[in-house]
Amino acid sequence: MIKLLKNLTKKEWFLALISLILIIVQVWLELKMPDYMSEITVLVQTEGSQMSDIIKNGAYMLGCAFGSLVSAVIVGYLVATVAANFSKSVRKKLFDKVEDLAMSEVNGFSTSSLITRTTNDITQVQMLVAMGLQLMIKAPITAIWAITKILNKSWQWSMTTGIAVLILLTVISILTIIVMPRFKIVQKLTDKINGVTRENLTGIRVVRAFNAEIYQENKFEDVNTKLTNQQMYNQKKFAIMQPVMYLVMYFLTLAIYFIGAYLIRDASMVNKLGLFGDMVVFSSYAMQVIMSFLMLAMIFMMSPRAQVSANRINEVLDTDITIKDGNINTNKTNEVGTVEFKNVSFKYPDADEYLLKNISFKANKGETVAFIGSTGSGKSTLINLVPRFYDATEGEVLVDGVNVKDYTQEFLHNKIGYVPQKAVMFNGTVNSNIAYGDNGKGEISEEKIKKAIEVAQGKEFVEKMNEKYDTHIAQGGTNVSGGQKQRLAIARAIARNPEIYIFDDSFSALDYKTDSLLRKALKEYTKDATSLIVAQRIGTIMNADKIIVLEDGVSVGMGTHKELLKNCDVYKEIALSQLSKEELENAE
Repeated sequence: MIKLLKNLTKKEWFLALISLILIIVQVWLELKMPDYMSEITVLVQTEGSQMSDIIKNGAYMLGCAFGSLVSAVIVGYLVATVAANFSKSVRKKLFDKVEDLAMSEVNGFSTSSLITRTTNDITQVQMLVAMGLQLMIKAPITAIWAITKILNKSWQWSMTTGIAVLILLTVISILTIIVMPRFKIVQKLTDKINGVTRENLTGIRVVRAFNAEIYQENKFEDVNTKLTNQQMYNQKKFAIMQPVMYLVMYFLTLAIYFIGAYLIRDASMVNKLGLFGDMVVFSSYAMQVIMSFLMLAMIFMMSPRAQVSANRINEVLDTDITIKDGNINTNKTNEVGTVEFKNVSFKYPDADEYLLKNISFKANKGETVAFIGSTGSGKSTLINLVPRFYDATEGEVLVDGVNVKDYTQEFLHNKIGYVPQKAVMFNGTVNSNIAYGDNGKGEISEEKIKKAIEVAQGKEFVEKMNEKYDTHIAQGGTNVSGGQKQRLAIARAIARNPEIYIFDDSFSALDYKTDSLLRKALKEYTKDATSLIVAQRIGTIMNADKIIVLEDGVSVGMGTHKELLKNCDVYKEIALSQLSKEELENAE
């Protein structure tokens, strides 16, 4: 928790300092009121007292009450400002950190967990900061100040108050020890319930198609029940605290008056009135002490969960970034659009087996290099090494003759037009989705957007939309078909006008006619750029300048379509599984 507080700015620390000063003023005013109350009590009981003196002390009490109220309002405003700005800062820092994480690191946390940490966990910490700045400061000051004021009144009263405080501290400590581990479980279950909910929403069509609603409901109910049981356990334990507090408070009040009655009875006539005033004052101060511990109890009820949340946030913030920026942000060689793999091998950080083994090839400017192989052969992983979604475990990946690790990621990515296996659309318009991001070449014009969509064979369906290029695209592209989404994703890459195109099985959702037209248009439009294509269809890649066949992460064939049909059994097997011998011969 303390680690997170480092995110407070100088301005916020200054506001916190002002809040501290105002809280001290507030406590002083509140603790002055019993003194005036004692004075009024004595004046009322004393013969010959002037009404004006009683009214004056009453006015002082009202002044203290009003001053305390004003201080409380200002402190509340300042604390809310500090807490809101603090959570904003931490949330941004967490979001930025997640953006910098490698894919393996993101997958290590899970998407639902990262969402929970960015929302729920930060909210828990924010609530503690907001309450803590007020109560955690006010409670100790009030308790200590009140105790110093009553110590010289009577050792009997002081001892009784001390016993009450000891009981309260014991109860708070025991409950905190019991409940703290449970809050860790609560946050993990919150991750799970978010995960199940997200899974259900994203896969709602499949759920309905397979009549799996009851299965999903049971899955959700299981996690929901576990979460509810944990929360009920915690709340039940904390529910004990408040009644105990009030019980101690009532018994302390009775004890003070009981002891006071004995002290007044045995005192001389001269001292009786003074003792009565002391009893009233002591009772008020003792209640202040107990109320201070009630405030601390509220903090202790919140702090275990907030501490767990803070640890979860710090877990992300403290994660070492494995993919770090290089320092090259200019072209250092005469090469343009070249991609070269030199003895590249790759395995995931915690894996024992290599996913890719000793891959070597070079793609020159204007060439199309395709990758094919069975599912799990490492095709997508291989091309994901180029934009550094992962880093090669061994060997070198070169772009324009420079190791990709030496480039700044921004500069490297501006060289690349990337189309993922699963097309991703963002909430916005057709235009904003095509002109998405920074390409290092300035703003993408409307003409370029239209041309990119035309090349991607999307012009026809876009211009049939109600608002054409300004048509709204829902988050995830839920209001367009899979094929339309894929074409828009391809258009997005084209609009960047990159040196290198990466198509990760980006034509799978297209029919054969559209696929053929798109590839023909792409070949003409991207003739000066390098294209890396992962595909399952032979028809998509047979005209590539170079085809690399992968099997279990190893390159088992490299050449043109014709060469591989003669020399590579794996390629020939794949080709014959999709096309007839006659079709292959005609394609040749």
